[in-house]
Amino acid sequence: MFPTGLPSPNPPPPTQEPRPAASDVRSDSGLTSPKKRKIHSAEREDSATEPVPSSPKAACHSSSSSSSSSSSAASCSANSSQHIQKKLRFEEPLDLLGLDVKMAEESPTASCSKAKSALLAAGVAHHANGLTKSAGSATFANSKPGAAKKLVIKNFKEKPKLPENYTHETWQKLKEAVEAIQNSTSIKYNLEELYQAVENLCSHKISAKLYKQLRVKIDKCWQDHCRQMIMIRSIFLFLDRTYVLQNSMLPSIWDMGLELFRFYIISDLKVQSKTIDGILLLIERERSGEAIDRSLLRSLLSMLSDLQIYQDSFEQRFLEETNRLYAAEGQRLMQEREVPEYLHHVNKRLEEEADRVITYLDQSTQKPLIATVEKQLLGEHLTATLQKGLNHLLDENRIQDLSLLYQLFSRVRGGVQVLLQHWIEYIKAFGSTIVINPEKDKTMVQELLDFKDKVDSIIDVCFMKNEKFVNAMKEAFETFINKRPNKPAELIAKYVDSKLRAGNKEATDEELEKMLDKIMIIFRFIYGKDVFEAFYKKDLAKRLLVGKSASVDAEKSMLSKLKHECGAAFTSKLEGMFKDMELSKDIMVQFKQYMQCQNIPGNIELTVNILTMGYWPTYVPMEVHLPPEMVRLQEIFKTFYLGKHSGRKLQWQSTLGHCVLKAEFKEGKKELQVSLFQTLVLLMFNEGEEFCLEEIKLATGIEDSELRRTLQSLACGKARVLTKTPKSKDVEDGDKFSCNDDFKHKLFRIKINQIQMKETVEEQASTTERVFQDRQYQIDAAIVRIMKMRKTLSHNLLVSEVYNQLKFPVKPADLKKRIESLIDRDYMERDKENPNQYNYVA
Repeated sequence: MFPTGLPSPNPPPPTQEPRPAASDVRSDSGLTSPKKRKIHSAEREDSATEPVPSSPKAACHSSSSSSSSSSSAASCSANSSQHIQKKLRFEEPLDLLGLDVKMAEESPTASCSKAKSALLAAGVAHHANGLTKSAGSATFANSKPGAAKKLVIKNFKEKPKLPENYTHETWQKLKEAVEAIQNSTSIKYNLEELYQAVENLCSHKISAKLYKQLRVKIDKCWQDHCRQMIMIRSIFLFLDRTYVLQNSMLPSIWDMGLELFRFYIISDLKVQSKTIDGILLLIERERSGEAIDRSLLRSLLSMLSDLQIYQDSFEQRFLEETNRLYAAEGQRLMQEREVPEYLHHVNKRLEEEADRVITYLDQSTQKPLIATVEKQLLGEHLTATLQKGLNHLLDENRIQDLSLLYQLFSRVRGGVQVLLQHWIEYIKAFGSTIVINPEKDKTMVQELLDFKDKVDSIIDVCFMKNEKFVNAMKEAFETFINKRPNKPAELIAKYVDSKLRAGNKEATDEELEKMLDKIMIIFRFIYGKDVFEAFYKKDLAKRLLVGKSASVDAEKSMLSKLKHECGAAFTSKLEGMFKDMELSKDIMVQFKQYMQCQNIPGNIELTVNILTMGYWPTYVPMEVHLPPEMVRLQEIFKTFYLGKHSGRKLQWQSTLGHCVLKAEFKEGKKELQVSLFQTLVLLMFNEGEEFCLEEIKLATGIEDSELRRTLQSLACGKARVLTKTPKSKDVEDGDKFSCNDDFKHKLFRIKINQIQMKETVEEQASTTERVFQDRQYQIDAAIVRIMKMRKTLSHNLLVSEVYNQLKFPVKPADLKKRIESLIDRDYMERDKENPNQYNYVA
């Protein structure tokens, strides 16, 4: 721009105050130099005689033939008393905002001797703030011609401070200069002065404020253009609505203004490139967390949109930069962060980009912008995200994070499907650990119910009750729960028994009903429902016959649920058991009337339950020695019943009988609720004081293991009405038993529970074997039904139709055995010509 250390090419008018720094000149010795002041005085006088150019475009040229070199040196005469004349030529073009300015400063034509000349620059040094400082001026006048002088330059003792209001006044000058340039009017101030003013402000760290003010000023250029065009259009509105409308090739006045602005300003590649680069840089800085001027961005992008170059010039590059940024960010953060943290970051990014669209981007950018972010932060990492963190989120039941995961994956094409696959795999894996492990048999059903509740909650809250996830969950449960055949069905039946049995004080009626509903959901997933029926029927019989059922309503509710789920055929036997119990009550009312009519004496009240053989589980009959009074009552009832129902046969099941005995102890009278076997043992002590194991066995006829458990319940349980010698927990051969006259209990009626022998492996195997045998009959019936209808059928078609009809899994080998069995029994035959085809035999 300008060479340093030289006077201004266009000094201010003489009326202006000289710069205060001009007099602040010191020599090395600390004394003021009168010669130096004289130099400046001479310069002012000389410059005052020169005409001031009227405008920046005026140029003055010196005609001196002896010009100095590019170092801009001045020569002085040998006579020190004479005023130093400036013999300086400055001719340099200044290109500022399109104005080509040439400035020159003329000096008198007097020439000085080269031998006695000295460089003015050696005596004057330029400081960073535009002020001058004298160096060695005291010796300058007395120096001999040609002698070399040593120059010493020192800093100020204190850093110069700007005068008060200097910043404000300087900005006003600069503002007026910018306005003059924009309005193409003359600039009132010297250009070098303006340059020096900007340098001063920058050196005192006011650059940021200055830049911001300048940007706001320049931004008004576009706003002023729009305002001016609105005013122009308003004036020429009639022209716009008549002549312009009639000529379709002519743009409207507003469009004409935009077109001209676009052609002369924005279409310039340098301007356009720098503008777009600046916008992208601002957006990148905002994405990295810096605060930016959003109103400026909004104005610039609105301008690009109005000029119809938004998409071509800006949007394409913006989307490319966005794609590049988020591709790198996604790769980096997937490695660094855990899944929940990463998901929250993605959600934050999406919200930020949506806010940018609302604040300063054009609405047309929204769809491709959001799609780019979703693709790079989510679409490229779907599987990696689920593999890294889904199991952890599900195990810890992170509801909020799972909800966010589903929302984000729903935005990406194929995201929900990928999530669905991992969801199925998780349910199968977790459920298999519950079902397959035999150590978890005791808690299997409760864990399955808890797991089902958890899964249902996640589907409802996190997955928005998506039907695909509901169906996938059902399929997954059905898969893993049948990996272990029969056992889950058996354990579910026992779980229901534990909840419906008397003494279960864990739940109210409403809670019990909810629990049964949950059980039925698990029950639906089981293939071997006949296994459940077998174990459930056995447990139901115990509850009904021994009176251990907690609630008849709950029992019937469970029965209706099973009927609704599996059909009437499934529950027909169970319903028959309830009918037998109700009929038995009616029969006992009639029997009591019969006893009263016959005037049969006796102090024993007999209650009999009539059980239909086909409905109830099979019980092994056990012959015992009953007291004569009981035998007589049995015969009376038999006569009464067979008199009403001829052709029927009664078989007494002593293992299921129970009695209430009245007993007298030293403490007083008590009533004992005991089983029939316990009754037979206790009645023996009416005849004697002490009996050994063998004597009791011989007298009662009870089977050995059953007798030992009976004696154990009477002599080793909580209510010890018998005393065993010697004392021990188990009953051994040779043990002796006597009545415990000192027996005490706070209750009047005491229930002495039979020691329940745990269901042995053999009993479970026998139940399972019975189920298997029933299945053989069902398979046979299905094959015969199909063959009877089709008459002729190939092997593969027959097998396929049998599978469709059966409700339990069958191995192909077992099915083949049943077909061979039916061929042997002449229900069907192989085709003579085609061995893979069967014919029905009528």
